[in-house]
Amino acid sequence: MSQEASVLALALALSLAVGADSSAAPRRMPGAAPSGDKKGYGQACGANDLTFSARSESQAGGYILLSARAKPGITCTIPSGLPSVSFGSKGIEATSAEQAVGPAIKLSGSTTAYAGINPKTTNTNGGVEFTFLIAAIGTSDPNPASVSTGSVTVDKPIVTNWHTTPADTTPGDGTDN
Repeated sequence: MSQEASVLALALALSLAVGADSSAAPRRMPGAAPSGDKKGYGQACGANDLTFSARSESQAGGYILLSARAKPGITCTIPSGLPSVSFGSKGIEATSAEQAVGPAIKLSGSTTAYAGINPKTTNTNGGVEFTFLIAAIGTSDPNPASVSTGSVTVDKPIVTNWHTTPADTTPGDGTDN
């Protein structure tokens, strides 16, 4: 008997031994992933599937370039739409810098998605200083990530869609040109 057949036979025997029936909750082997878990390939990206980084850019008065790359062994798709970006525990949330959403982006290996964040769109001296942002893939992402930004002053921030090239992420003043 092959090793795979032995494992299947053992799993069947265990399910019979514990009295499994179709009305019971699914059972799993200790250490095995729950049946609803992501398998690492072809799913929609969540922030916990990605490695984020941020750096300052000088174009358009300065902005933050947010980069997202799939973690090793993960292939996932960022759906079309805006990233969810906020600052601080009070959740100063960035609004849209573009009038339409971009296409979905498949991430795997070295493929990187980029978004541009203008943390301060006002012409006043006000704002709140932060050293990190919270990034998520859309507003319903259950596992947002904290991303270090260095010191930035935040007042009415805006964010672009996800893009495949950094040059497309310059947020400007919040309106499409």
